[in-house]
Amino acid sequence: MLSHRIAALASGLSFSLLVLLSPITLAEVDDLKPHQDQGGTAREIVSKLEMLHYNKLKVGDEMSAGLWDEYIDSLDPSKSYFLSSDISEFRQWRTKLDDDLKAGNVDRGFEIYNRYRLRVSDRLNNIISQLDNGLPKYDFNVDESLELDREDSEWPQSISAADDLWRKRLKGSVLSLRLTGKSDEEIADLLLRRYKGQLKRLGQQNSDDVFELYMNSLTRLYDPHSNYLSPRSLENFNMSMSLSLEGIGAVLQMEDEYTKVARLVAGGPADRTGKVKPNDKIVAVGQDKEGEMVDVVGWRLDDVVDLIRGTAGSYVRLETIPTGGDGSHRTITIQRSKVKLEDQAAKKAVFEFTEGDQTYKVGVINLPTFYIDFEAYRRRDPNYKSTTRDVANLLEELQKEGVDGVILDLRNNGGGSLQEATMLTDLFIDQGPVVQIRHANEQISRHNRSRSRAMYRGPLMVLINRLSASASEIFAGAIQDYNRGLVVGNQSFGKGTVQTMAPLKEGQLKITQSKFYRVSGDSTQHAGVSPDISMPQLIDSETVGESAYDTALPWDRIHAVRHAKYFNLKEMVPELSRKHEKRTETDPDFVFLREQFKYQTDHAKQKMVSLNEAVREQERVQMNQEVLTMENKRRQAKGLEPYASFEALEKSESEDTEPVGGAVEITLEDDPVLNEAGFIMADFIGINKRTSPPQVANFD
Repeated sequence: MLSHRIAALASGLSFSLLVLLSPITLAEVDDLKPHQDQGGTAREIVSKLEMLHYNKLKVGDEMSAGLWDEYIDSLDPSKSYFLSSDISEFRQWRTKLDDDLKAGNVDRGFEIYNRYRLRVSDRLNNIISQLDNGLPKYDFNVDESLELDREDSEWPQSISAADDLWRKRLKGSVLSLRLTGKSDEEIADLLLRRYKGQLKRLGQQNSDDVFELYMNSLTRLYDPHSNYLSPRSLENFNMSMSLSLEGIGAVLQMEDEYTKVARLVAGGPADRTGKVKPNDKIVAVGQDKEGEMVDVVGWRLDDVVDLIRGTAGSYVRLETIPTGGDGSHRTITIQRSKVKLEDQAAKKAVFEFTEGDQTYKVGVINLPTFYIDFEAYRRRDPNYKSTTRDVANLLEELQKEGVDGVILDLRNNGGGSLQEATMLTDLFIDQGPVVQIRHANEQISRHNRSRSRAMYRGPLMVLINRLSASASEIFAGAIQDYNRGLVVGNQSFGKGTVQTMAPLKEGQLKITQSKFYRVSGDSTQHAGVSPDISMPQLIDSETVGESAYDTALPWDRIHAVRHAKYFNLKEMVPELSRKHEKRTETDPDFVFLREQFKYQTDHAKQKMVSLNEAVREQERVQMNQEVLTMENKRRQAKGLEPYASFEALEKSESEDTEPVGGAVEITLEDDPVLNEAGFIMADFIGINKRTSPPQVANFD
C-alpha cells in the first residue's frame, strides 16, 4: 500500500503539517449534490433488488447497517482519511439509510461523501504544498514500520494521529521509490505529479460518480456480481462486451489506490506476453514504446482503462508490481489489438507418454473460452465458428491420428456461452441432463441437456485451475458427475450464478437471478468443482475466487437428477493418485511450484513494512536470493546451468515481453502441470485397458 502523507523533520523534531500549512476550509471544496432523478432511481433499485434478486433480501434496518459499513469501507478502506469523530457523527444514520432510500432520499450518502472529499482534498493540498519545496528530510535509519493492512485498525483519534499516519505513508512511498533506484529529484517530481493528478480528478468527480458508488455499496450486500451501472459505466460495459474497443485484453479492478489485474482475457495481447498475471498492480502507463510513463496510483478505474485503450497495432507500456514479489517494478510492452475469435479458438496437439513399457498417444485440446460467433449464427451462416463445432472437428482429427486418450485443458477459461458448455458436453456423453438452473422464483429448469450419442467415448481428462469459472465449471462438473472422465488440477473459481440486466430511469441494474446446480444436485457456486487428482496450487484461493468475496452466495444443493455413470473412476482414482504423488514428490518442477506458491503466499500475508532503508534493502536482497535459490535448485536438478545472479535471472525473464501474433501454441515446455497430466492420462489409459469398464447404469 503506497503512502500519501508528509512530515517535516528538523533538528530531530517532528512537526505537524497543520502547524506549517493553513487548513483547507469547507468553503474551498464544493459540495456535490444529488439531482432529482437519482432519488427515483434509488427507489427503483431497492424495489428491483427486493423483487428480482435470487437472495430475496429485504431492505430494512439490518440492511441499512450493512450499507453504512460497506459505504464507509468503500470510501476509506485503509482508514486513513476520516477521523474517528467523523465516524461517530455518521453513526447516527446507521439504521436510517433504508428509510431514506425507500423515500428516494440519498442526501446522507452525499453528506458522507462530501466529508470524505474534504478530508482527501485537505491531505492532497498539504502534500502538494510540501512537495513544491522538494522531498521532506526523512531519516531512513530510524526503526519504525508502516501498517499495510488497516482493516482491523481504528480511524485516527486526532489530527496529530492522522498526521503521523500520513507521515509514515509518504515516507513509505519515498523509500519504495528509492529502492527502485530513483533519485530524490525524480521521486519528488513523480509524487508531485501523482498528487496533483489525484487532486485534479477529485475536482472532476460529479453527482453520478457519488450515486453509483453509494448504490453499489447496497448491491454488494446482495452478492458481488450485482451492481448498478451509471449511464457512463453502462456505455463502457457495452463497449467491452462487444469488444468494439481495442486494448490489452485484461479485466481490471480497484484495490485501495491501485488498479489491479483481476483476470486476463484468453488469447488477448496481455495473455500472450506471459508476463502479466492476476493480482499484479499497475502503477504507471506509457504510450508507444518510448512515451512518458504516467503514474496512475490513485486514479479512477475508468480513467486508467481509457489510458490503456488505444487503436489496434499501437503499443502501450505497463509498469507493474508483480504479485508475490519483493515490491520491485517491471515494465511490460504490449501491442494493442482486438481479441480475435481465432485467437480464442480451440486448438490441439498430440504428445506421447509412457506407462510401464507402454507408450500412448494423448491428444490435448486447449479451450480458452466458450465462444460462439453470434452474428454469423443469427444470419444462419453454415460455417459459423463455435466451441462445439471446433472441438468436434479437432476430435475427429485426433481420432484419425489414433490417440489413446484426450485431455481438455480448461485452465484459465473464465466461461462464456452456456449453450456451448451444454453442447460441448454432448460430444462426450449420451443423452441426459447437463446442468440444473434454479431461478429466483424457486423454479428449476433442466432444459440444458445432451441430446445425441457421444462423438468421443474414449478416456477423457478435464484440466482446471482456480481461474476456470462459470461455463467451465458446468462442463467439468457434468463430466465428473457422469464419471465420464477425470478432473485434474485445482479447485475452480466457484461462480455459479447468472446475471441479467434490468433497465432503470438512469442506467441499468445488473442483478443475480439464477443459480447453477450440477446433475448431482451440488451447486457450483462458492465451492466450485474439486478435482479428482490435485496439482500444486499456483493461485491463492484466499484472494482469487468466489469464496474470496464477503457477500458471495453460499454453496447448497438440490435434488439430483437421473444420470448415467461411465468409467469406474472410484476404483481407479486411488491408484492414479499414488502414481501421481510418487512421480511428482521429487520432480524438480513440482518441487519448485510448491516452494514458489509458499513463498508468494507467505509474503502476501505481510501486515507491516519497515521504513528503515537498511532493513528494507536487506529484505529485498534476501527475497531475491530465495527466488534465485528456488530457480537454481530446479535448474540443477534438470541438468541446466544455474543463473550466476538474481540480475541474470531477472534479465532472462524480462526478455521477449512483446506478444507474438496469433494464438499461443500448446507445448509441454515450461508447463509441468500439462506434462504431468499427460502421464496421469497414460496411467488412466493403462488401467482402463487392464480392467473391463462397467456398463452405463442409470440411477435416480
